[in-house]
Amino acid sequence: MSQVRVLGDSVEGGEEILTPEALDFLAGLHAAFAARRDELLQARRARREEAARTGKLDFLPETAEIRESDWKVAEAPPALRDRRVEITGPTDRKMTINALNSGAKVWLADLEDANTPHWRNVVSGQVNLRDAIRGDIALDTPEGKSYRLRDDVEHATIVVRPRGWHLDERNLEFDGRSGVGALVDFGLHFFHNVRALLANDKGPYYYLPKMESHLEARLWNDVFTHAQKELGIPHGTIRATVLIETIPAAFEMEEILYELREHASGLNAGRWDYLFSVIKYFRDAGEKFVLPDRNSVTMTAPFMRAYTELLVRTCHKRGAFAIGGMAAFIPSKDPEVAANASKKVHADKAREANDGFDGSWVAHPGMVELCKEEFDKVLGDKPNQLDRTRDEVSVTAEQLLDVASTEGGATEAGLRGAVDVGVRYIASWLGGNGAAAIHNLMEDAATAEISRSQVWQWVRNGTQLDNGQKVTRELVREVLGEVRKELTGTIPDDLLEPAVELFEEVALAEEFADFLTLPAYERIK
Repeated sequence: MSQVRVLGDSVEGGEEILTPEALDFLAGLHAAFAARRDELLQARRARREEAARTGKLDFLPETAEIRESDWKVAEAPPALRDRRVEITGPTDRKMTINALNSGAKVWLADLEDANTPHWRNVVSGQVNLRDAIRGDIALDTPEGKSYRLRDDVEHATIVVRPRGWHLDERNLEFDGRSGVGALVDFGLHFFHNVRALLANDKGPYYYLPKMESHLEARLWNDVFTHAQKELGIPHGTIRATVLIETIPAAFEMEEILYELREHASGLNAGRWDYLFSVIKYFRDAGEKFVLPDRNSVTMTAPFMRAYTELLVRTCHKRGAFAIGGMAAFIPSKDPEVAANASKKVHADKAREANDGFDGSWVAHPGMVELCKEEFDKVLGDKPNQLDRTRDEVSVTAEQLLDVASTEGGATEAGLRGAVDVGVRYIASWLGGNGAAAIHNLMEDAATAEISRSQVWQWVRNGTQLDNGQKVTRELVREVLGEVRKELTGTIPDDLLEPAVELFEEVALAEEFADFLTLPAYERIK
């Protein structure tokens, strides 16, 4: 048997999660799959270097038969057939209760981008999921507030997002090496909850992030097969929705669904992580891949439009659900701000519903009804629109890579906004909160990634701002100093200073850090 060591401190309820049996199950997953995970991360680097050299990506010739043949994913279980509104958020106890009570059809229980992987968060998130699944969750705060599951609403179906393949879990060791975050998150949730979920006909269901190829999807499929066999669970019980949030994955949507076809539920189209991936993948490919201000790159930009149209077409062709992107707005007491947010959410969700998406994301319970309203207009009493196959859609590699046609430019306000939001979010992340309310938006790690990568890209390419200034390291440091001064007193110094240092590191380093959460993880205790 593998040698397992728990290095993290004791967490309330942790002894019920980190049982010898659960750790043995995790050890089996690591023995079977950790080495393959390492090989696939190496393959990512090799593929990116090739794309950077050529400035190109294309659909894979060796998998043409999969794209051209006739097959479908497994039929969705009843609990996943209507996904018109999905709420996302971390697995802290308050969010867990509020999400389940929100009126959304699905809660994306986020162990990834909206969750700082402090050991306490990793373990307590599993405790909260366990309690929620059994309907035995409550919270009474020191301020006198009480949170309980409501009896008068249908509770959202839980879909858990584990960490991406690239993240380790240093508080667990298997044969002398750090655990794989994805296997730890999935394994603990599956081991403790699969039978309770089956008894309720509501799972186990997962969202799979940050994949870059169908081979990574194959690995997940093998993990699912192994886990089900180990616990005597029927094959195909698990259902997974894949976030298509990297540019190479956009070229392998059908192959990803095919690899997971016995466990697949759908694909999701987001914005910030996808844009971050475009910058990361083609960071050495010249000005044709330089993006304007991130807020001006909407889902209607030609290359983003190609991506979403292809996703809906691919999903419905294969019997899978197409889930739209995030409405990150949070309710505001300012009438003008609230009206502007409402207008934008309505427009965004109306576009998605009319394009054929089966549902979409919101970040706050206050936005559930707005999203539901737009999907109700299109769906009516239907649970989804899988029958709308979008046969007229045909997307080329050139359209997916047509970043140069994006309207807008680099602005002084955009640079300052990127630095400001990046620093604010990193400070929140380092403090243990991965879902941060910033300027009336609920932000997660994807926002910080696009912010710092955009600054890196502008510096790398000597991009000129609307005020005539060229983006240089010196200019970024000047803006960073001003932001630090503005935030002094609003963010504790023990979080602000390392946040400024880390932003400078990942925005200005000669070598691009693949994920800012990797050096950030080294800074947390």
